[in-house]
Amino acid sequence: MRLFRAAGLGLLIALASSACVPTRVTRSPQELAAAQHAAQLASQGQFDQAVQAYLDLGRQTGDTDHYNILAAEVYREEGALDQAAPLLDQVRRPRLQGEDAARYDLLRAELALAHHDAHTALQLTTQPTPVPPTLELRLLELRARAMEAGGDLWGAARTRVQMDPQLEGLDHTQNRKQILDLLGRLGVEPLKRRGAAMQASDRMLPWVNEALTQLGVPVAQPQPDLDQPVGTMLPGADANVREGYRMPANVALLLPLDGNFAGASGAIRQGFFAGYADAARTHAPRANVRVYDSGGTADSAIKAYQQAASDGAQLVVGPLTRAEVAAVFGQAQLPVPLLALNHPDDKSLPAAGATEFGLLPETEGAQAADHMVERGVHGAYEVISDDDFAQRAAGAFKAEFEARGGHVAGMATLPPGKVNYADAIAGLNMPTTATPLAGTEPAEAASTPAAAGSTAAAPAMAPAPTGDTGIFISMRPEQARLLLPQLHVAHIGLPVFGTSHIYAGVDDAAADRDLDGVEFSDAPWLFDAQPGLPSHGGIATRLPAARGTSARLFAFGMDAWNLVPYLDWLRDHPGSYLPGASGQLAADQFGRIRRVLIWARFQDGIARPLTGSLQLDDMPSAAPPVDEGGSTPVPASSTGVPPASSSGLPPAGH
Repeated sequence: MRLFRAAGLGLLIALASSACVPTRVTRSPQELAAAQHAAQLASQGQFDQAVQAYLDLGRQTGDTDHYNILAAEVYREEGALDQAAPLLDQVRRPRLQGEDAARYDLLRAELALAHHDAHTALQLTTQPTPVPPTLELRLLELRARAMEAGGDLWGAARTRVQMDPQLEGLDHTQNRKQILDLLGRLGVEPLKRRGAAMQASDRMLPWVNEALTQLGVPVAQPQPDLDQPVGTMLPGADANVREGYRMPANVALLLPLDGNFAGASGAIRQGFFAGYADAARTHAPRANVRVYDSGGTADSAIKAYQQAASDGAQLVVGPLTRAEVAAVFGQAQLPVPLLALNHPDDKSLPAAGATEFGLLPETEGAQAADHMVERGVHGAYEVISDDDFAQRAAGAFKAEFEARGGHVAGMATLPPGKVNYADAIAGLNMPTTATPLAGTEPAEAASTPAAAGSTAAAPAMAPAPTGDTGIFISMRPEQARLLLPQLHVAHIGLPVFGTSHIYAGVDDAAADRDLDGVEFSDAPWLFDAQPGLPSHGGIATRLPAARGTSARLFAFGMDAWNLVPYLDWLRDHPGSYLPGASGQLAADQFGRIRRVLIWARFQDGIARPLTGSLQLDDMPSAAPPVDEGGSTPVPASSTGVPPASSSGLPPAGH
């Protein structure tokens, strides 16, 4: 599919308006006016009249080569490229210079492609003729098409990757789909070989990994760079001016308010407005927020998005389910920027103008692999439950662990509904030891453990000692409490590392004492490990949604609000990040928000962060100027939004 038809017409108009010819040629005012009139005819869709006007100018001025090329461009924009061929045949190519020469070659290349002559098209688009910046994208797009037609799928994909940063809107979305289609057609094994041979800095590596992911192959997930927190105070600026902050005036929140997703939506919504309320303490300008019911289906999500756009939203946050997100992404265009609260079920890239943010199990699996390798563990056994979260986390763990030089010696899936895991354990043939499980001894510096339910901050813990082999687990607390004692009985003393859902979100020293020594990744807010955020314990005493396992969804909602003013900055500044409740948040080149979690360990039945608080010198403020208008917007009186005079949290149950 040819891109840039609309852009090409715009360029044609600009060309004629400024005469756009070599500077050695002097045009009279009458000639310039006639050229502009011809361009206006083309812009109005009067293509035949525009062609005739250019041809008349050529005869009147004697510059037939220049105006034949412009007339041929009009035929191209009309979609009648073959009619341009006779005009180009009359052009004396050796006499052309500058932009005329470039346009002539591009038109010839496009004609060659139309007649299935990829060889000629490739010659014309790879020769050393200088091309003005206004025609560079067109050149690259034709070169990519010529490479694809000639069977060079890798070259075509690489050329389209070169185009990617310069594109916007539908062209951007189309080009990205074509990159992944080209790479996918190469096949899994060739892609794996190419990816393995690439340096980490190769701009094709993320695309190769994305293509492999869409082909169903787990791939390594390098951690995002966390170089600079957003919201750094601008030098010499007023105390309320922070770098990167841009708050839209009107925000829509799309969530399914009823049905199977009502519980998750409620926790996210309350977290969103907890973040909203917390912004008041810094006197931040806050958007008007309106809540829409996305309904939980594709059709209702599209209707909710369209209604929000019609109502004047400048940013839409949501929808929540994968099917809803895929449906909204699938629209021809997104007139309002979107922060989707999940990833689409078809694994497609975010649409132009969209950002994805989700609590992905793949993130936890990959970071567990990185954590183990950094601890000197290079051999691993995987023991997981049969649910979707665990299976996806395990796939990401294996891909990342092996990419980091580790070896997965075996994997076992625990049988659902069973309490005896002896067969699964025995089948892995893990090394045994007479010593206790590593890390179960109390740390020397540890203080008396907090009582169950305590909200006091626990002291930082030193990592437990490890050997060169460990166990990765992904399962709920109930299964983990059964598994760990059975590992002890089997004299398996390997260190154990897990995903977040091994922790129920509340301290229960009696129930979790069997998990002592297990390290797991989780959201920093659950441990009050991220300075600058409202206290988890304080909110949890008031709102049930902030307790237990739903606390992670609550933190996710807080981050959805806190991302709102920084989305543009995060996308445009690689290495910047938001210190969030669910993790350190950075945007990748595809428009996905990536999370970096903290690590905690059970000791005496209490989960404690390994590194204490995430101390950062520059914390983001919620207090720079509003996007447009200059005044602080008054919050809308929609469901769940605190009244304008309130700086407290919305009441529980809203």
